[in-house]
Amino acid sequence: MWSDLILQACIILIIILMFLIMHNIPQKLFTKLRLYSRRANLQAKRHFVRGAQLLSQARSSKDRSKSSSLAKEAESEAEKAIHLDPKDAAAHILKALALELQGFKTSAIDSLDVALSPLAVKSLSDLERGDALYKRAELRLSVSRRGRVDLVVEDLVESVRLKNDNAKAFGLLAECYEKKGLKEEAKKAYEDALKVQPNYNVAQEALDRLVSS
Repeated sequence: MWSDLILQACIILIIILMFLIMHNIPQKLFTKLRLYSRRANLQAKRHFVRGAQLLSQARSSKDRSKSSSLAKEAESEAEKAIHLDPKDAAAHILKALALELQGFKTSAIDSLDVALSPLAVKSLSDLERGDALYKRAELRLSVSRRGRVDLVVEDLVESVRLKNDNAKAFGLLAECYEKKGLKEEAKKAYEDALKVQPNYNVAQEALDRLVSS
């Protein structure tokens, strides 16, 4: 019992550190994992913790080669956790983040697809699912050809519905609407972004441009 409590405390500290470094996915994304439920395998927890540690180190490393090597190790630990507990979305998301850091964005999207599939999505709260959808949208947009943004818009619309305090999600949605020629929808999304984050200069500049055009 005490070993489980100590392990859980370590996991929480590691995840906080991990997201302070990453800061591109809100911390709440993994909060539900408290971390893997009692039914989850202790060994899966250990692999997840180790993977989170490695990813944190990879993110903070200024040496590109070392960062890539650490990310690869984090991916391996995530895969081990997935093997032991494939229905928990956290390990799939950890794997996606490790793959992204290595430059494998398409594979990262595939891992997020699994995290958001019926197999694993039940382990995420609505807020956490909103965060994961935003991340997938961001990755999809980075690998999509110009004009092919429908899937990105679909993810972002659902993301902001589930979690309406992510200014970047609204901003990205507005950019996609602009690409699709939907000026009024873009204005509304930029306005929503500014309601969440009034000092969001990129959104304010884009809104001013749309209003004056």
